[in-house]
Amino acid sequence: MNPTPEDPGFILPHGNYKELLSYQKAEVVYDVTYRFCQRFLNRGDRTIDQMVQAARSGKQNIAEGSKASGTSKETEIKLTNVARASLEELLLDYQDFLRVRDLRLWDKGCKEAQFVRKLGSQAHVTYEIYREFCETRPAAVVANIALCLIHQANYLLDQQIRRLEQEFIKEGGIRERMTRARLQHRNKPRGPDGPLRRSRRTETVIQEPQTATPAFLRAGRDNAPVSLFTPFRAGSIRCRPAIGAGCDCEPWWNHARVSN
Repeated sequence: MNPTPEDPGFILPHGNYKELLSYQKAEVVYDVTYRFCQRFLNRGDRTIDQMVQAARSGKQNIAEGSKASGTSKETEIKLTNVARASLEELLLDYQDFLRVRDLRLWDKGCKEAQFVRKLGSQAHVTYEIYREFCETRPAAVVANIALCLIHQANYLLDQQIRRLEQEFIKEGGIRERMTRARLQHRNKPRGPDGPLRRSRRTETVIQEPQTATPAFLRAGRDNAPVSLFTPFRAGSIRCRPAIGAGCDCEPWWNHARVSN
């Protein structure tokens, strides 16, 4: 059943991670890192695997957390934070690369860093924007470009984590939403084509019409009921010899049992 505005359900919209700015930026970081390692690091260097895996973790955990958010806000927060930690690790690798080789680390306010930040201000950022620079410039320039991109991705992830925190405080987790949805469903008014409104049951007492007691069930002299199956005692019932001559001891076969 698809959620509607009237019945939104308890699974919120989720999984559209490709529209997240943090994911777009993390994807560019991965593409830049992969090519950087292929160009400037020696084959067999363990740093290649570590940097590529850190960049991959930053991208993949954002996607996984977004997909898991439908049923677990806690998982989304944890995975988004894992992505943030992975990119921080990658940031240190690039800084180490520049420091041990005595290469220049761009200052935040220098014109080169401002130019890279301006490139990343477009609506949908992809690697194609940076391809020309990352595939033609020396290692120091590409490493600084990667650092600028990682700083931008980290900023976006910090904002995203704070937003997820506020959403959890406001809306709660999956169990709370399930409980609210169930209670709303039970208390919702219902029409002829849907569930009926809950109402208190009423009991109708049907009284049977009063009828005259048959003669053979009327009480005798000792207030004991007289029926077809009641045995006659000597002297208890007297009947005239003539059937129906003013006799009220019905039925008629009682006339044959007259005591003296």
